[in-house]
Amino acid sequence: MILSPIWVISYTWIDVPATPLMGIRKLQSNQKHTIQHRWIPLNQISKDLQLAVICSEDQRFIEHSGFDKEAIEKAIADHKSGKRLRGASTISQQTAKNVFLWPHRSWVRKGLEGYFTFLIETFWSKERILEIYLNSIEMGNGIYGAEAAAQFWYNKSASDLNQEEAAAIAAILPNPRKYLANPASEYTQKRKEWIFIQMRNYGTLSLSK
Repeated sequence: MILSPIWVISYTWIDVPATPLMGIRKLQSNQKHTIQHRWIPLNQISKDLQLAVICSEDQRFIEHSGFDKEAIEKAIADHKSGKRLRGASTISQQTAKNVFLWPHRSWVRKGLEGYFTFLIETFWSKERILEIYLNSIEMGNGIYGAEAAAQFWYNKSASDLNQEEAAAIAAILPNPRKYLANPASEYTQKRKEWIFIQMRNYGTLSLSK
């Protein structure tokens, strides 16, 4: 409890060198597992990718303080009506999980996730949360962060991704080791089209509340 705020605060200025998930994937692999990860600042990540990820994962990212009450209530209501239980994690929660915790679901991890989400929303700006998120999340098998994903899927820098490419990468985030951004699978194509619509409806991205 004493060290965790210091850990979080340190990442206000220090770029995250690696995540627990990277280590877990390495240990789980039965063959040589190459990790591709290169940190770049947020201003070098395509605005289209920033917007596509927000529209795909957490459209109220700018408004909430780490937890999306509306999304949680809707997920519970859908589950009660017989629909499959779906996640309602925000970008802040996903960042807390990816940077500080492990991927397997449990009540202990969920509790710690809430605690770290509170800390990062307290000490980090929305820009820093998005920067760390886009540099740390899994975007393919052994691919972590926007720059590695852009190079792997499209052989270009993350700053040069266009709207279609950004939407395709955002489309695979629910399961980046299963789905393909390029060439797009049937699932990726359908989700990419949905993300396009969300991006048009969202308008211009501004990270200031």
